[in-house]
Amino acid sequence: MQQAQGICNPQHFSIPGNCRILPHYHVKTPAATATKFRRQSISAVASPPRPCDTVTHSMPPEKVEVFRSLDKWATETILPMLKPVEKCWQPHDFLPDSTQPSDSFIDQVRALREQTSRLPDDYLVVLVGDMITEEALPTYMSMINRFDGVKDETGASSDPWSVWTRCWTAEENRHGDLLKTYLYLSGRVNMPTIERSIQYLIGAGMDTGLENNPYLGFVYTSFQERATFISHGNTARLAKENGDMVLARICGIIASDEKRHENAYIKMVEKLLEVDPTDTMLAISDMMRKNITMPAHLMYDGQDPHLFHHFSAVAQRLGVYTAGDYADILDFLVGRWKLENLEGLSSSGQQAQDFVCGLAPRLRKLQERADLRAQKMQPQSVKFSWIFNKEVTL
Repeated sequence: MQQAQGICNPQHFSIPGNCRILPHYHVKTPAATATKFRRQSISAVASPPRPCDTVTHSMPPEKVEVFRSLDKWATETILPMLKPVEKCWQPHDFLPDSTQPSDSFIDQVRALREQTSRLPDDYLVVLVGDMITEEALPTYMSMINRFDGVKDETGASSDPWSVWTRCWTAEENRHGDLLKTYLYLSGRVNMPTIERSIQYLIGAGMDTGLENNPYLGFVYTSFQERATFISHGNTARLAKENGDMVLARICGIIASDEKRHENAYIKMVEKLLEVDPTDTMLAISDMMRKNITMPAHLMYDGQDPHLFHHFSAVAQRLGVYTAGDYADILDFLVGRWKLENLEGLSSSGQQAQDFVCGLAPRLRKLQERADLRAQKMQPQSVKFSWIFNKEVTL
């Protein structure tokens, strides 16, 4: 398989014509891999089979010097976007205080359970799915630590890229801890099944076509952090509409973390566009041709082989994260990175530029057609083990 200037691995862009376009499963080869993996009764210690043509190291060795040359810039620009631990919120700030006398603690738990009693089942499905995605953080840290040129060589390296990855992980780690504990105290969800889902997902890993290439990786994380910012922001809005003001604040403050992290990764790609415009433009095009595969695409609960697809469909219906959001993120990044005005590109870079800048309108047209087809279909419902096998409309 040919690679454009040694950086990218372009594929033909396509979306299946017989399905509704759901933003959580823009998946090509990884989806086929996931399905095969699940059908083989995946275990927490197994690894999904790798397609024979998978590229694992597409960045030429000499490109490592690009990132070494940016060490000072990353120290001065990226690391200040982290918050000192002393100024960070912690999960305990939003949860019943277990150090209080037992009667007071129990009263706080009762109040929490009263608040969550008004949350609809479909909302709980989406909140659980978002929490499970956050809990698979070990996979995401290991993914970034495989990127050539920016990986943490010792596990405690002092270079700015390694410091960023570890501290980003530390900040993100609070998200799953807080949501999981809140859901546990609510009594509304099936915690053993949820905990197994987390173990399955971490054991399965993820295959998002990043090729251990930081050009591709930082494009992916820019998109993903904005997607999680949108998703958590919408769960905050829905929690408020359903009367749970504490959960609304929780989801809102998590969204604010995601926004700050999004800005950091976006700045990384901005800098790469400045110092290496053609290969960065090719990387953006490559990721969009592959489609942005959501990190939890191998989600599984031990029962539903299509759990991720079903979770995504509920998120789409509730407006937590939609195909429209996917196109909006692309539009936002095109504008933020000023891709339409990017100059000094090679001919292949110009082709990549034309493709990326014209993609969002095409996605919206495809979604309109898919919506029309979906309107002619009978509504479907699925049982979710996370909420004790209650049925939820997709």
